[in-house]
Amino acid sequence: MFARLPPEVRQYLLVTGNYWAFTLTDGALRMLVVLHFHQLGYSPLEVAMLFLFYEVFGVITNLVGGWLGAHVGLNRTMNIGLVLQVVALAILLVPSAWLLVPWVMAAQALSGIAKDLNKMSAKSSIKLLVPGDRQGTLYRWVAALTGSKNALKGVGFFLGGALLTTVGFAPAIAIMAGALAAVWLLSLALLRSDLGRAKVKPRFRDILSKSRAINQLSAARMFLFGARDVWFVVALPVFLSTSLGWDFWQVGGFLAAWVIGYGIVQSVAPLFTRRRDGHAPDGRNALAWASVLALVPATMAALLVQGQPPQVVLVAGLAVFGVLFAINSSLHSYLIVSYAAEDGVSLDVGFYYMANALGRLLGTLLSGWVFQRFGLAACLAVSAGLVAAAALASVALPRHEDLGPEPSRLAR
Repeated sequence: MFARLPPEVRQYLLVTGNYWAFTLTDGALRMLVVLHFHQLGYSPLEVAMLFLFYEVFGVITNLVGGWLGAHVGLNRTMNIGLVLQVVALAILLVPSAWLLVPWVMAAQALSGIAKDLNKMSAKSSIKLLVPGDRQGTLYRWVAALTGSKNALKGVGFFLGGALLTTVGFAPAIAIMAGALAAVWLLSLALLRSDLGRAKVKPRFRDILSKSRAINQLSAARMFLFGARDVWFVVALPVFLSTSLGWDFWQVGGFLAAWVIGYGIVQSVAPLFTRRRDGHAPDGRNALAWASVLALVPATMAALLVQGQPPQVVLVAGLAVFGVLFAINSSLHSYLIVSYAAEDGVSLDVGFYYMANALGRLLGTLLSGWVFQRFGLAACLAVSAGLVAAAALASVALPRHEDLGPEPSRLAR
């Protein structure tokens, strides 16, 4: 049956399958590291620092990875990402006495490189598999890829918590490394070799975007993901574990359910953002949805300060935040692929996801520091401010009628 599918559909399924497998291990690894090292007595800020290189190298990888993908092809950058994640997992298979902060940070650095090579490759590939005049189809394919990936990341959170409880840290790492190595071997054999290779080889200076629309959207993306991670990465799981007394299964399960729901909403986001005139959404929609989202963490912070039951505020408030954030994220993911030029697409997408990684880095550092100094309500207040900044960055995003025929990325 797979062999009878159209070639572009087969490649889409292969790219998506690779992305799914990687995402499972990435989500599980994050939950394993957060819970295991908090259990060992690390402070929230120390746990956040374990992910510092993960985010720093994600910034660098997205910037350089787009240039690399245009040179050697997206199949190679995706496969490099898969094998680097296997190596990152293997580095953690050492005696527990070796798992000091520098060692874990080095493993997380490799994982950050791997994650963003994989994501940049998957998102860029979609642009090349859908004709340019089928924007509705492009939006649906991007939404399906992004949403399914995040749903599986939620499964990965649950998997990480479950494996830590049942088999322990090292056996969990070994299981994931073996499974991902098998996926990497299949990808080497089946993924198309010329996918995403630019006709005109880009110069290294081309890694910096010269498109105003892409620069504005990248700024909005940076603030948006900083707004999520300022409470999500460290503050929330530690608060649930220490202040509310939840065990690892409950923490992993709640975060998993949140991300799975978030991914499902991302997949169906075109239903929420469909315009009355039948066109795909544009910059006006990004501004509107970001403005609505900013109200949610601000309200949650105010309720926590007033002494409302934190469990109710968090469960209900983060459910609403998740729905609105998913729509914002899916909309951004479509707009970057739409704005990007076809020749050298990975350069534009890589630059955009560099800003995404920069936002995660900002959010991760703030998550540990703000929570340790001021508490969870302060993290949510900062989140509201960052979403408001994302809305401001979206004000000048172009409408569809503002966009003429897109020149080659390498001709700008």
